[in-house]
Amino acid sequence: MQASILPYRPENEFYIDEGCHIVELSNSSEDPDVSIAQARVKPGVTTRWHRLADTVERYVIISGTGLVEVGEFPATKVNPGDTVLIPALCRQRISNTGNQDLIFLAICSPRFTSDCYQVLEAQTE
Repeated sequence: MQASILPYRPENEFYIDEGCHIVELSNSSEDPDVSIAQARVKPGVTTRWHRLADTVERYVIISGTGLVEVGEFPATKVNPGDTVLIPALCRQRISNTGNQDLIFLAICSPRFTSDCYQVLEAQTE
C-alpha cells in the first residue's frame, strides 16, 4: 500500500438491494486488510438479513437513529457515536427509526468483496 488521500465522492453513491445506499470510501486490492464504506438508510427502512463470510464488520453510527440486530441479540437502539461489532458469519440488519437518514460507516476486515456477502432473506418491499 502507498500513502494516498482518497477524496470523498458523494456523487458515486449507489443503491444495493439490501436496502441502503453506499459510497465506497476505501476498498482496493492495494489495501486488502480493510475497507470503509459510508452507508445511508432512509427513514422507515430496514435492511435485509445478511452476513459476511470470512469478514468482520463494524458499524460506526454518524447521524440518525436506528435499531440494529446482530446475531441473537435483541434489537438495540443506536445513536451517533455508537459502534457495533459484527463477527464473520453473524446475521445482521439495521432499521432507521428516525425521521432523517441513518448514516454510518461500515468498516470491514479483511476488505469487503461481493464474494463474502450472503443474503439470509428475500427483500420484502
